Amino acid sequence: MSITRRQALLSVASAAALARPSSSRMSVEAYIFQQYAARQKKPLGDVMAEVFGMAHSAGFHNIEVNHAFFTAELRERTVDLLKANQLSMPSVYVGGAMHTRDDAAATTARALEIAILCKPFGCVAVVNNPDPKPAGTQKTDEELTVQASALNDLGTVLKDNHFELRVHHHTPELVNNAREWRHILNHTDPKLVWFCLDLDWVHQGGLEPLDLMREAGKRVHEIHIRNAKDKLWLEDLEDGDIDYSEIVAFMKKEKLNPLVVVELAYRDNTVVTRPLAEDLRLSRIYAERVFGVRA
Repeated sequence: MSITRRQALLSVASAAALARPSSSRMSVEAYIFQQYAARQKKPLGDVMAEVFGMAHSAGFHNIEVNHAFFTAELRERTVDLLKANQLSMPSVYVGGAMHTRDDAAATTARALEIAILCKPFGCVAVVNNPDPKPAGTQKTDEELTVQASALNDLGTVLKDNHFELRVHHHTPELVNNAREWRHILNHTDPKLVWFCLDLDWVHQGGLEPLDLMREAGKRVHEIHIRNAKDKLWLEDLEDGDIDYSEIVAFMKKEKLNPLVVVELAYRDNTVVTRPLAEDLRLSRIYAERVFGVRA
């Protein structure tokens, strides 16, 4: 990542006049676009104009991209395509290790730089999934302590710059009865660290999505949604293993209003029968109907 703070501020200035932040609480996650490029054996940059157009034509007004779209090579094109497709970005995904001090410092610097780049597009939050250790090795108690402290520090830096930290997870954080996820929940400051709960990854990890939603409660400021049948990801968001009506009922009862992010993903054996643009459109329609939120 070679963005300097000066470059970030210059990009903000150039984009500010064209920013039109959306008021919608629904977004689409850009990970599927990286898979789309990989399936075509093309670099991400070669499909960006096409996939940003897909998001717009599918009816989404918000998108959540990740740091892969903000390399030195792709940064300006990402900003231009957001403007050209009238897409807002209420949140941006910036991964990175947090369990060592040096790694956490690098992750924090990158997160702030990218957040500043995205601010003209309505960005108010950074989603961070602390990197796991290689080969599924569990983090030690000491590393978890460092990680929780580093997440508090990242939350402070972001808050001081008018952003919010939301912690995401995959399955490594959910093993051993969600040991790592629960450590973050119980050892970070609720005023600095919020949660982006990926409901399918909870299901993939053998836990009940509603259980973790209950535990995190008001700290859930974002959810990622997709569905599977027998844990095999579906090509679009539709009925499957997760009963999203139960999720919606709980959200209404607890008066939770997280950002709802549609995140499609394909496994190698996912049956794909339609163009991605159509899967995105159908997913948007389903999410609007079930969650009662307009994209």
